Formats: sequence, C-alpha cells, structure tokens
Amino acid sequence: MGVFEGSYTVEERYDLWSLATFKPNKNIPIHRWFYFKEGFSRDLVLMLLEEMGVPEGAVVLDPFTGSGTTPLTCMEKGFMGVGVDASPLAVFVSLAKTRIYDPVELRDALDRCLSAAPRQSPLPDGLSPTVRKAFPKRTLEELFSLKEVIEEVCSGDAKVFLMLALMNAAVKASYIYRDGSVLRFVKRPAPPLRPVFRKVAQSMIEDVKRVRFKSGPAIILQGDARRLEEIEDESVDAIITSPPYLNKIEYTKVYEVELEVFFGKRVHDLVRSYIGLVGREVPRTIPGLEDLPDSAKLYFSDMFDSLGEMWRVLKSGGKAAVVVAGGVYPDRVVESDYILADLAERVGFRVEKIRVVGKRVATSGRVHRIGAARESIVYLAK
Repeated sequence: MGVFEGSYTVEERYDLWSLATFKPNKNIPIHRWFYFKEGFSRDLVLMLLEEMGVPEGAVVLDPFTGSGTTPLTCMEKGFMGVGVDASPLAVFVSLAKTRIYDPVELRDALDRCLSAAPRQSPLPDGLSPTVRKAFPKRTLEELFSLKEVIEEVCSGDAKVFLMLALMNAAVKASYIYRDGSVLRFVKRPAPPLRPVFRKVAQSMIEDVKRVRFKSGPAIILQGDARRLEEIEDESVDAIITSPPYLNKIEYTKVYEVELEVFFGKRVHDLVRSYIGLVGREVPRTIPGLEDLPDSAKLYFSDMFDSLGEMWRVLKSGGKAAVVVAGGVYPDRVVESDYILADLAERVGFRVEKIRVVGKRVATSGRVHRIGAARESIVYLAK
C-alpha cells in the first residue's frame, strides 16, 4: 500500500532490502565469481523483470553494469542483456561472467597453464607501494608469472575466464582487507598462490557445468552512461540499473590493486567524475538544485545526462528501474530518489512510483540526528 509524497507515489517495502545488496549472489553459481559489495542481487533483477512485464527475448540494458548481475540474469531467463560501464575492471568481470563456456576447453586450458614452466621475469617497473604492500613478495612474483603464462598459453574466452580466476585467487593469497569503502592491508599467513588458483578455477568450472543459459552471450561495452554512443535510439525494451550512490563515488579505489595488476591502471587516472571516467566539468545549473552541496550538484548533473540517454535508447512504452540511495552530508540528507525522479520527468519519463527498500539513520558527529537516508527503486516509464 503506497502513500502519496509530493507528486510521487511512495511505497515502503523494507522486506526487500536484502535484494538491493550483493549478498544473495554469494551462493549462486557464476554470480559469485566476483564479490562486488556495491552491486544488487539476481533476485532483484528477476523481480523487476516480472514487475515490468518484460517479454522473453527483449533487450535489457544496464548502463552501470558493475559486476554484470543484470546481463547475467538476462542470459539465464532468455533476455538479451546489454551492459555498459566506464570501469575497465567492471567491463572485464561482466564479460567473464557472461560468456558461454565449454568446460572441457576450460579444463584443458587450466591444465596447460599449470603444467607450463613458471616464468622467472622480474617484477614490472613502477609498481605502486599499494600493490607491493598487498602481497608477500613471493606471491607477487608468482602472480605476474601466472599472468604471463595465461597470456601466452590461452586465448579468447578461456583467457578471460582464467584471468578472472587468477584475480580471485590473488585476493585470497594476499593481505587485502576491504573494510566498507576502505582498502586496508592486514599481515596474516598467506597461502601459496598456485594451489589457490587451481582450486578457484576448478570451482568456477564446476559452476559452468551447473548453469544452463537460455540466451547469450551478453553484449558488454566499455562506455559512459552519459553518452551511450554505441546504442541506437529506441533500441532497448527495458533498463535495470543502479548508478554509483551519491557521496560514494570512489568505488574504484577499493579495487585499485586489481586495476593496476591486471590492467596497468592507476586509480588517480580513472576516478575523475561522479559517473564516468572523463575529467570533471563545472556542472550546469539545474533549477531547483542550486542549494545542494557542490558534489551533489556534480552528481545530479551527471545523472541528468545519464537519464537523458536512458530516455533516448528506450523504446516507446519501455520501462526502467533505477536503484538509488540518499546522500549524507554534515548538515543534511539529500533525498536522491525524489531528485532523480524529478530529473527523470524533466527528460520525458513518467514516474510510476518510488519504492523505498531501506532506510538508515543519518547523524552528524555521531550524536546529532539529521535525518534518514533512504535506499529506493525509482520506477520509470517512457
């Protein structure tokens, strides 16, 4: 039962909160291949596809695809999944999770890699202190040796698969500890990398054997949600997505070790914008948002462009579901769901409803309550 809040119908469904987290994916084959704390669950995608009445075979877009939950779920249920992300790590993980593999070929590729003679190459020049702190020296040397072997011995989908297995194994054999949005290093006994890599890859191959897809592989693109240049006008039937949350834009920072080791990228070269990876620009003045903190102005300026692109690529009669959360500042809570709904209306969408699935008390200085930050799904129709 909804209540009317301003010009929007607002429905409170706190029983659905866990669906807006990645946790339910931890025990689901393939979905669990990369733990992306900021992501949402397969169950949320399934619920939204049913609620929006998306017909089988339809094209479903996620312009902030993260770890690929939306396109992967689409493959399981017979939809054409399309994922776009600005992060090379997100694109790689999504690509690896949305291929259609032959387990026999994967097993053969793994055996060839493990039987190859270890490379004795020196560590790459210019490795950051962060990467050097993340591993015992012997593990770091073995990591680059195995990476070189995979690059030489494997090709195509098998290379993508084994690189993701190595990425996961490397974290298990490291000092890495992710504490919320903070990357920390905790000295502890680290297991040898090679046996961990074997075990992780074998577990992933077993997942491949368990899953049967109805469609796919998905289309995964590296791009900017503010300019979906490779997607044609009115070519998408539905959109299910969750942009970076306001005031939590530096997601890439938590994965800086993987970015440098596997992609040669430094975080300071990537995280420059509130939505994409291009340089920050002075935000446009959006009427009604003049009093927001500067970072919120930048965020919603980016989101206005992203919503405009969603409108452009969505077919007439198509629907979109956008998961957002309120931003907490020292003196206020910014109601992202209402603002996003307003911006969506300005680009042409009709707001069907706002479903609140989570709420947390926001305080200043840990003692002074300044409001409640909502996590919501904004339902839109074109």
